[in-house]
Amino acid sequence: MFKALVLDKDPEFQAAVREVGEDFLPEGDVTVAIEYSTINYKDALAITNSAPIVRSWPMVAGIDGAGTVLESAHAAWKRGDKVVLNGFGVGELHKGCIAQRARLKGDWLVRIPEPFTTRDAMAIGTAGYTAMLCVLALERYGALKHDGEVLVTGATGGVGSIAVALLAKLGLKVIAATGKTSEADYLKALGASGVIDRAELSAPGKPLQKERWCAVVDAVGSHTLANACAQTRYGGAVAACGLAQGSDLPATVMPFILRAVALLGVESVTVPLALRQQAWGRLARDLDPKQLDAITSEVPLSGAIEAAVRLIAGQVRGRIVVRTAD
Repeated sequence: MFKALVLDKDPEFQAAVREVGEDFLPEGDVTVAIEYSTINYKDALAITNSAPIVRSWPMVAGIDGAGTVLESAHAAWKRGDKVVLNGFGVGELHKGCIAQRARLKGDWLVRIPEPFTTRDAMAIGTAGYTAMLCVLALERYGALKHDGEVLVTGATGGVGSIAVALLAKLGLKVIAATGKTSEADYLKALGASGVIDRAELSAPGKPLQKERWCAVVDAVGSHTLANACAQTRYGGAVAACGLAQGSDLPATVMPFILRAVALLGVESVTVPLALRQQAWGRLARDLDPKQLDAITSEVPLSGAIEAAVRLIAGQVRGRIVVRTAD
């Protein structure tokens, strides 16, 4: 028997930490002792039943997990390997990782690179891995120029916090936009050169505005993304990966056809293995594990539901790690 955060709909929605047996695990060729998981925004939506994230019931929550391989029928993995899982429909279609055990497909797993521990991997989680994917996308486009400012929106969130740290480590001048301006010291400690109130970006704005950003990492969407595009310098790029403000894009084509601005979509769920490995390798190189302590708070498995409620309410800074050994 082991503990798992189970979401069920029989007949009404309920979320509870329960003891379940091996027969509760789904199909897969690798069984992992999960040591740490995490609560991303998508996890919080599922746990609080705030959006139709779950598509198979009952479900174990958790799109991320890190731990040690217990059993493997996959050629790439053996007992004792330290692995991390991000996405692939886990926690939505396939039972997830806010649990003490998970059965997964070996093709989904990435070896945790040194110097990271399993806890570090979940302090990063899908949010930090997505931030790295955004940085890689901007690098491929050639938008990370050292003679300009880089904007990060939603900067005190999981994606934003790690994006600030990564971009600052690369020597860029990072401007952090947040609704929590009281967290300016936190953001500057991560490497932000300046902090602006999200109100400067979150209301409807002109189609073209004063050029400012050579690049943008946006986890917010809606008017914030539209204004970020309108303020991006000629030939710059915006990496869009989230919709905290909304899924709409109330913009015009003017930044794209008059300033050659590029809008780069970044998704993290079905990324090919080679790019996943590149992202995790770069995280190991470019992210100081010591910074994860400032970004991360930890809860036991029994506290995961309450933490999800706080995240939905906008009461969380950075990342939430779930310790499964409750």
